[in-house]
Amino acid sequence: MTTFRLTKRTAAAAAVVALFAAPLAQAASASLAGWALMPANTFADGPTSGQFASGAGGNPLPLLNKQPVQGFSAVLNGPKAGSYIYMADNGFGAQGNSADTLLRLYAVTPDFKTASGGSGTVAAANFNTGAAMAGFTAGSHITLSDPNHLLSLKVQADYTRYYNNAANPLVDPSIRANRLLTGADLDVEAARKDKNGNYWFGDEFGPYLIKTNANGEVLRREVGMLGVASPQNEAVVNGTIGATLGRSLGFEGMASSPNGDRLYTLLEGTVTGDPARTLRINAFDIDTESYTGQQWRYKLDAAGTAIGDMTAINEHEFLVIERNGATATSGTPFKKIFKIDLNQVDGSGNLSKTEVVNLMDIADPNDLNGDGSTAFTFPFTTIESVLILDANTLLVANDNNYPGTGGRNLGSDNTEFLKIRLDQALNVSPVPEPASLAMLLGGLGVVGFVARRRQRG
Repeated sequence: MTTFRLTKRTAAAAAVVALFAAPLAQAASASLAGWALMPANTFADGPTSGQFASGAGGNPLPLLNKQPVQGFSAVLNGPKAGSYIYMADNGFGAQGNSADTLLRLYAVTPDFKTASGGSGTVAAANFNTGAAMAGFTAGSHITLSDPNHLLSLKVQADYTRYYNNAANPLVDPSIRANRLLTGADLDVEAARKDKNGNYWFGDEFGPYLIKTNANGEVLRREVGMLGVASPQNEAVVNGTIGATLGRSLGFEGMASSPNGDRLYTLLEGTVTGDPARTLRINAFDIDTESYTGQQWRYKLDAAGTAIGDMTAINEHEFLVIERNGATATSGTPFKKIFKIDLNQVDGSGNLSKTEVVNLMDIADPNDLNGDGSTAFTFPFTTIESVLILDANTLLVANDNNYPGTGGRNLGSDNTEFLKIRLDQALNVSPVPEPASLAMLLGGLGVVGFVARRRQRG
């Protein structure tokens, strides 16, 4: 484990923004400020999907000539205020049943129901402009692809039939022709955009980092992590190395530094040899495209079994969603958001954490979801995306694991979008983009120069 240190550039940036940063205050409670719902049966254009999965909740599979707009596992700000980019994960929950499910980013615009109005519905949006669209058709999404054969992995586009099995259906021509990536190729659970406008995706199978351009086209070979490999890692499958991580327990969370020059990857599982119930966080440098060697440990709560997402508050503070697998129809749900500080560890060397939101105990004085209660709970199995809208407001959504059931009832789970109001502000202090930072520092330099001239005069 290493101690977090600011580089000269980030230290200078932090010094500048500190002039305008509000003092830190711990959030003690939360209320529901906005709520919207996207029905489970929301679909997009694309090849037939779900040919290897089972239906549930009265929703049979496969989906003929369409893709589910579901399984949201990451969220980014969209191109227009009020629009958001959501990443769908590997499809139907496993490498063995998602070969016909495309890896995509979708643009959406929720019309939040609030105390002052709003329909509580969610619409498709143009991926580049944020303009409203009638449905999730071409223009509302991008699909990850590897047209230049940069990944070293064997992908479904390389096969004539799915899973390279003669008994299976033919791989869809669009997947083969465009080398589109599917849920059998990668299990992407996190997405961030760097300072250069490229996307980075955190995968669970490797675990790998995948870099693409703004259109979702892979730009380089996948980046593995030294000493960490799941059973699905290509080198493990080939017998080159042994697994040190459980199956599909790779990168579930991944944060970006506010100025987009660094990633912080958070594993979902404990690496062999690490203390029980601890998860590694590693820093990754965008300029060198390599891990820095900085590493921290996140300790799961006694009631927690997994993390769902990680996002930056500022240069050293982050939010982490932690949960168990229980729902409103099974067990006792544990769903919380914690704050961690890379500069603060406990006596065991694990990052100290503070509860920010209990997602099972949110005030809803206006009964925005219409369930007849002024207390709101969010009991879904997986909750995998959080975005800071401002110092007092979070955007949270669930991964509904389509056509999975049991979150609120025995039907297929819907996707719900929440605006959560914190009663005390987070210390949100985003660092300006590099060009803006240079201008700001230059401006401060001019001010200082003029002041010195006046003093000398």
